[in-house]
Amino acid sequence: MMVNSLGRELPERVGDYVVKPYRGAYEPQAFTGTVVTKRSAGHRIPGDTKLLPDLKEAILASGLKDGMTVSFHHSFREGDQIIGQVLTVIRELGIKGLRFAPSAVVNIKNPSIVDFVKDGTIDRIEASGIRGQLGDAVLAGEMETPVILRPHGARPRAIEAGELQIDVAFIGASAADDYGNCTGQIGPNACGSLGYSFVDAQNAGCVIVVTDNLVDYPCCPASISQQLVDYVVKVDSIGDPAKIGAGAARLTKNPRDLLIAERTVELIAASRLFKDGFSFQTGAGAIPIAITKCLAEKMKERGVKASFALGGIPAAIIDMYDEGLVRVVECSQSFDSVAARAIYDRPGVVEIDNADYANAYSKGGFLNRENFGVLGALEVDTDFNVNILTGSSGEMMGGLGGGPDVAAGAAISIVTLPIIRGRTPSVVKKVFTLCTPGETVAAVVTEAGIALNPKHRNYRELKEDLKQTSLKLVSIEELQQLAESMTGAPKPIETADKVTCIVEYRDGTVIDVIREIKKN
Repeated sequence: MMVNSLGRELPERVGDYVVKPYRGAYEPQAFTGTVVTKRSAGHRIPGDTKLLPDLKEAILASGLKDGMTVSFHHSFREGDQIIGQVLTVIRELGIKGLRFAPSAVVNIKNPSIVDFVKDGTIDRIEASGIRGQLGDAVLAGEMETPVILRPHGARPRAIEAGELQIDVAFIGASAADDYGNCTGQIGPNACGSLGYSFVDAQNAGCVIVVTDNLVDYPCCPASISQQLVDYVVKVDSIGDPAKIGAGAARLTKNPRDLLIAERTVELIAASRLFKDGFSFQTGAGAIPIAITKCLAEKMKERGVKASFALGGIPAAIIDMYDEGLVRVVECSQSFDSVAARAIYDRPGVVEIDNADYANAYSKGGFLNRENFGVLGALEVDTDFNVNILTGSSGEMMGGLGGGPDVAAGAAISIVTLPIIRGRTPSVVKKVFTLCTPGETVAAVVTEAGIALNPKHRNYRELKEDLKQTSLKLVSIEELQQLAESMTGAPKPIETADKVTCIVEYRDGTVIDVIREIKKN
């Protein structure tokens, strides 16, 4: 066993996986491996078509075999209908032991992804998070090989470094032509930005575009070029756009959530960085949407406009763009149907590559220029470490997403959460799963007050700015003690020795592991 710089005990290796311990968010890490180029250059004669009659023919043409790696993007979120269709055909073909490497695992049903794990179609998973039945199965130790969890920015790094080599990428598109030009911006089932699939299209051995809306050549706009696509398949339906925003872009009337949102915006407005040309990211969910709407009002009140908004984009951000409050919206993912279609008809709403959004191992991404990043959390501890994966009883509740990337990149990163949920404290002495290192978190905002992190690189400036306000500042220890006084000390989650998940940081080092949850 060894211990990383955050005090987490790690095995030296898990099976074939060699553990590199986390040593710091801003420690220079050498880029390991070489950039992988596409393995098949391809050659097409004039008049040829890439359009195949069905998924079976496309999978056979791709050369997919036992033990290979398949990938998908998660832009359709819970409305995705492609993953189930593809895996069903793969199972019918008798292909086994695949590594399932989507940009994120969506909670799809009928069929559930766990069914393909149980029958051996999938035996390895690498993604940003797992939840639902699949998450329960993994934490119960039902997979032999541990799941590798990476934040959004770490995935393109791992692919380009050759650590995650994709054999066949299935890219869902709401419009495509028969030669592979495709997009998510138009069509009856538009999902918006395809930014999470760009790295797959550029690096996979074979790229298959799946659409339910075949358009005349050439497809315009084209998010992904024909240059990168091997085959095209038309299916009856690729997804339900009404479910793209399921659980993401919801409004809240909860007084507690609204208070947290108001305090977060007051913190932002008090910062010296809140001026014309500032940049921000608020994300989706009940509190973030409330923050976005409150921020828009504060900007109008102060006469301040933003240079850009970043990341996953909900309708509330598009509203800000339409009102002239934001000059450019850099969209790596669209959180609802309004945001999905905005890229097509608003010139300042731009589809971006996920690597340009969050990959730290590039020549520079948008997060390096972001002033304010708002993050959600399940738990935060007295060292400001954040847990966004596992719930109070050990169940898998979410994914890493871009949280660790945003915290590291934004000048002021703000974690928002209530101090308790039900009878469970959200501010604790030690998070169960460490996902985002505390050194990257500037502030924690709760209904009981705001805690600033004295170890954050911009602590001094932020503290000076907030001294000029009436905002209630408390220590993180005070929040933890208050939470525990309301709920009592939480019962420790019991675990076995088996490692079920490896949690990587954005540089590929291991920040934590999740061990098998003991059944009561």
